Amino acid sequence: MPLAVDLLNPLESSEKRKHKLKRLVASPNSFFMDVKCPGCFNITTVFSHAQTVVLCSSCATVLAQPTGGKARLTEGSSFRRKAN
Repeated sequence: MPLAVDLLNPLESSEKRKHKLKRLVASPNSFFMDVKCPGCFNITTVFSHAQTVVLCSSCATVLAQPTGGKARLTEGSSFRRKAN
């Protein structure tokens, strides 16, 4: 009797839902990202789970505010996930 789910080749969507240590290959949920300031269009590197307020280096506007988990980006700022 075959299994309903292939254990060696799980679906990517099911792996994303699992806890970071329960995946087939353990990988973190956090990442670094480039955030573009809405005022001066300066790009700053921000950690996704930042625990402090992140300010723009040139115009001192708030780019990200910490929450319990991931940092909340300000309205109007865009981000791009950095490559490994």
